[in-house]
Amino acid sequence: MRLLYSCLLYLITPLVLLRLWWKGFDLPAYRCRWGERFGFVEAPSQPVEAWVHAVSVGESLAALPLIRALVARHGEGRVLVTTMTPTGSQRVSEALGPQVLHTYLPYDLPDVVARYIERMRPRRVVVMETELWPNLFRALARRRIPLLVANARLSPRSFRGYGRVRGFAGSVLSDCTEVAAQSDADAERFRQLGAPRVSTMGNIKFDLAVPEAQLALGERLRSALAGRPAWIAASTHEGEEEAALAAHRALRGQIPEAVLILVPRHPQRFDAVAKLVAKQGYGCIRRSAWNGEAITVEVLLGDSMGEMFAYFAAADVAFVGGSLVPVGGHNVLEPAALGLPVLFGPQMHNFIAARDLLLDEHAAEQVIDAGQLVDALARLLCDDVLRGTMGEAGRHAVAANRGALQKLLALLDRA
Repeated sequence: MRLLYSCLLYLITPLVLLRLWWKGFDLPAYRCRWGERFGFVEAPSQPVEAWVHAVSVGESLAALPLIRALVARHGEGRVLVTTMTPTGSQRVSEALGPQVLHTYLPYDLPDVVARYIERMRPRRVVVMETELWPNLFRALARRRIPLLVANARLSPRSFRGYGRVRGFAGSVLSDCTEVAAQSDADAERFRQLGAPRVSTMGNIKFDLAVPEAQLALGERLRSALAGRPAWIAASTHEGEEEAALAAHRALRGQIPEAVLILVPRHPQRFDAVAKLVAKQGYGCIRRSAWNGEAITVEVLLGDSMGEMFAYFAAADVAFVGGSLVPVGGHNVLEPAALGLPVLFGPQMHNFIAARDLLLDEHAAEQVIDAGQLVDALARLLCDDVLRGTMGEAGRHAVAANRGALQKLLALLDRA
């Protein structure tokens, strides 16, 4: 099975490159740094103490507390961070800069991963969440380099998919030093797939640190809104902006001064969403064009990267996207940590534990469509007590579940 996997990967590599070129029409960064994807990187002057892989923006943000702790422990330039997407790469560069080494993850081809490992010489490797790479994992195991799958989650849907190749999945997981699962349910699914060493560590996303600079920016945005009720539609995908704008139109029928902070998930869609907002007749200002003046329009378009906490800090209620469309949801803990009531749609299979926690603590509500979203927004924006109660419940839920980071660091020490 591993041989078949490798052969197929070699065969489709030209198509993968063609896809990168095609995606470059929307985001030119996809056409850059292809050598890194084939393991052609400059070898550092000394071995990498820790290599952390986070596939894209969400995983990169989740990994930041761990990466910063490893940098504090080993020093600048001794921690390697890899991503697969330009947006994830940009987020790493913005947040960590020269503190870390950074490249794209090499493609999972035997000769490519061997070249990359020989050049980087990592002493230990951490892969975030559910990134399983058979050839990379086997290459690390053969070199006796400890490999930890951290913050690991496996949704029922993904479990069923891996279950079709259970033997192969088990052989890949057997190359891991340990799988540190987010929850007992995740841990059990990994065990059923054949992972021999699994523990429950909790979710590192609870250990998020909110940058003070972003809180300050959020306060400036809030001041510019001059007390207007504000809600945020965060990390939205195609189809969700239409729903958010429809909900906002209905909401303004009840609360005329309400303002929407609309933040698309992917930067290559910023211009298209701006055109959609204008087409629907809304007055809009883009974050990139805002110079501190009063915000009097109906929509603030968050067309910047790495400022999500600032947008949350400027809002009164948060809707988290990726949940009205079949994406699986995004991180609902971020707005909860700032004391915002959280709303999300029914498609939350990537964040089941976080969803259930906030619902159980009455810190969040699930909505089915734009109509229910309007009802929840109007109720929360008109009721200061309810909004404060839900927000405080979310803040407490996040604080009470911190601690996964220290467990992961201790596990790495033992590896």
